[in-house]
Amino acid sequence: MSLKKDIVWRVGVVYFCVLAFALLILGKIVWLQFAEGSKWEEKAESLIIRDMIIEPNRGDIYGANNRLLSTSVPYYEIRMDLRAKGLTDEIFFGNIDSLALSLSRLFRDKSASAYRSELLQARRENRRFHLIKRGVSFNKLKKLENFPIFRLGRNTGGFIAIQDDRRILPHGNLAARTIGYTTKSETGNVVGIEGAYDGQLRGVAGLQLMQRISGNIWMPLNDRKEVEPRDGYDVVTTIDVEIQDVATNALLRQLRRHGAHHGTAILMEVATGDVKAIANLQMNSNGGYSESYNFAIGESTEPGSTFKLMSLMAAMDDGFITPEDSIDTGSGTVRFFNQTISDAQEGGLGRITVQEVFEVSSNVGVSKIIHEYYNENEKEFINRLYGMNLNERLGVEIRGEGNPEIKYPGDPLWSGVSLPMMSIGYEVRMTPLQILAFYNAVANNGKMVRPRFVKAISSHGDIIERFPTEVINPSIASQSTIEGAKRMLEGVVENGTARNLRNARYRIAGKTGTAQIANEKYGYRHQEMVSHQATFVGYFPADNPRYSCIVVVNSPSRNIYFGNLVAGPVFREIADKVYATSLDMHDPLPKIADTPVEPPFTKSGKFSDLTAVLNTFNIQYYQTGNGNNDDNGEPLMWVTTASRDTHVELRERAVVPGLVPNVIDMSLKDAIYLLENAGLRVEVSGRGKVTSQSIIPGRRINRGETIVLQMSRNN
Repeated sequence: MSLKKDIVWRVGVVYFCVLAFALLILGKIVWLQFAEGSKWEEKAESLIIRDMIIEPNRGDIYGANNRLLSTSVPYYEIRMDLRAKGLTDEIFFGNIDSLALSLSRLFRDKSASAYRSELLQARRENRRFHLIKRGVSFNKLKKLENFPIFRLGRNTGGFIAIQDDRRILPHGNLAARTIGYTTKSETGNVVGIEGAYDGQLRGVAGLQLMQRISGNIWMPLNDRKEVEPRDGYDVVTTIDVEIQDVATNALLRQLRRHGAHHGTAILMEVATGDVKAIANLQMNSNGGYSESYNFAIGESTEPGSTFKLMSLMAAMDDGFITPEDSIDTGSGTVRFFNQTISDAQEGGLGRITVQEVFEVSSNVGVSKIIHEYYNENEKEFINRLYGMNLNERLGVEIRGEGNPEIKYPGDPLWSGVSLPMMSIGYEVRMTPLQILAFYNAVANNGKMVRPRFVKAISSHGDIIERFPTEVINPSIASQSTIEGAKRMLEGVVENGTARNLRNARYRIAGKTGTAQIANEKYGYRHQEMVSHQATFVGYFPADNPRYSCIVVVNSPSRNIYFGNLVAGPVFREIADKVYATSLDMHDPLPKIADTPVEPPFTKSGKFSDLTAVLNTFNIQYYQTGNGNNDDNGEPLMWVTTASRDTHVELRERAVVPGLVPNVIDMSLKDAIYLLENAGLRVEVSGRGKVTSQSIIPGRRINRGETIVLQMSRNN
C-alpha cells in the first residue's frame, strides 16, 4: 500500500469516528428532547418552583371564664420586588423619595436618604425579594399598604408582606410556665399546656407554590394557596385569671419578704380536681422573681411534716390507733439506732393524744407510733402507703412530672432508721401537686381525682371535646379513717401549729410542714447553715370542702422558716379571695320581705313618681286628696310627703294655674318643671331640696319673671 493510500485510509477512519460520535450526540439530544423531554422539564421545574408548607393559625388558650391566656399575634416581614412587572422607571423614580421618607418616619431606624440609597441599589441589582423590615405589627402594615408605590399592590408596586405569627401571653407572668410556650425545634413544643395539646392547637398545614429567585430566595408564585390550611382548635383551661393573679402576687410578696429562692402555690377544686391557680416563682440573677420552672409539677422533694398525715392514716386504717388514743412523747427526744429525733417543744410534751400529736406536729409522737406498730413488719406500712397511690405519678397531661419516691424494705438505701424517718416525711420524695392531690382526696371523702388543667377543646366557640374528671382511686382509706383525718386537720388550725390562720368567717383545715433540705454534696447542713422548705397544705371551708390549696416556699433566708409563718399567709390570702368572691359559700341573706322596712325620708314631688318608687321597695304609703288632672285627663297630683312610724303619708299639694306654685321640699327637677311651665325663669343656689323661693306661693304670675330657689346644701 502506497503512502498516499495509507494516509487517506487513516484520515477516513478518523473522520468516520468523529462522524459517528457526532451522530451519537445528536441522537442523544433527539432522545432527550422527544422521548424524555417531559421528564427533564418536570425536574428542571422542580428546581425553581416547589410547594412550600403554609403554617395554619395556631389555636388560642382560654381560662375558665373565657379569659384569653395565650394567643398568636400576627407580625409581618416586609419585602419588595424591584422587578415587578408594573414597576416602571417612571413609577419608581417618581415616588422613591416619598416612599423613603414615609419608611423613615414609620420605623424611625434610618434616615430617608439611607432608605433611598438601599432601594436604588436594590433596583440596580434587580432584586426580587429585597428585605425592608422584619417584625412589623398589623397596625404598621396597614399604614405601609398606603405608602407611595406600595399602594399599587404587588404586581405594580412590588409590595410583599409575609405573615409570621408570634405567641404572646396577655397576662404576662401569670401561670406562664403552666401555659407554656412554643418552639421551632425538632423536638416540638414540650412545655406546659402548649406542649401537651400541641396536636390540637397547631392545626393542619397548607401548601403554596413558591419560586426560587437569585440568591436562593423563595417567594410566593401567586397569592392563591394550593391547599388551604386548617386553623388549630382552641384549648379551654381550668385556670381562673382573677384567682391566679391573687395567688401569684401573694406568693411574690412572701418570697420577697423572706428572701426565698423559689416557691409555688396551687389552688384546686375539691370535687373536680380543676386547678384554678398555679404559681411558680424563682429568684433570678437580678434578684427579681419569674416563672422559669414548674416546681409544682416537676420538683420532687422531702415533704417533711405534711407526710405525717399519710403515716397516721396508714396506722388508723390498719386499726392500730384512733385520734383519741395517747402516746408518751417523753422529754421530746427519741433515739433510733444512731439517729435522734426531736420535737420543737423543749422539755417535751409528755403523754398526749394522737390528735394532739398531729396538731402540734410532734416528730417524736409520730415516729414512736409508726415504729411501735410496724417495726417488725415494715412492708405492711409501705404497702399501705402504696395502696393510697403515694408511689405513683398523677399522670397529668403537662410533661415533666417528678417521680414520687417511697422506697421498699430491701432497697439498697433502706436502713434501720428508714421507717421512723419516713414517718415524719424524710427519706421520701413527693411533688407539691402530688401532696395536694392526697389532701384533696381527704377533703373529697376519700376519692382521689387527677388534677385537671384542661376541660375542653373548642373551635370558634363551639365545644368539640370535653375532658371529664378522672378518678385515680375511689377510696384511699376507710370512711372512719377519713373522718379522723379531717378532725386532725381541723385541729391543726383551731388548736395547733396553724392557729394564726383562724378566722371568724370560715374554717380552714390543713397541715404545716417545715422540712430541712438535703444538699446532694453536703447533706442537711453546710458550713453550719441549714436550708428549709416551708409548707402549708389544706382545704376550706372545713365543714364543706370546696377548694384545696398548697403553698411551698423553698429556702427562706431571714431566719423565719416555719410553715405557718412563711407559707400559711399565702394560703390565707388566696382562701380569703376565693371566699369573698364565692357567694355560694356564704349563708343566704334574709329576704327583704322578712325584714321590717323603716319608712325612708322622701322629697315632695309628683304623685306618680313617688308611688312608683315606694311600690318597688314595698314601702307602705297613704294618700289624702283626689288630685288634679292634666290636659289629657290623666291624674297629675303633686304631693307633700311625711314619714310616719309604719308608712309614708302623701298629702295633696294644690297647683293653681296662674298662681306661683309652692315648691318647698321638692327636688330641683320637679321644681323647675312646675315653675318653667308656669312661665317663670328659674335661678338656683346650691343643691339638694328646695328650702326657700324668692316669690311667695299663691301670688299671681308675671310671665318671664325670675324666681330664685335656695337649696338645702351649698355648692
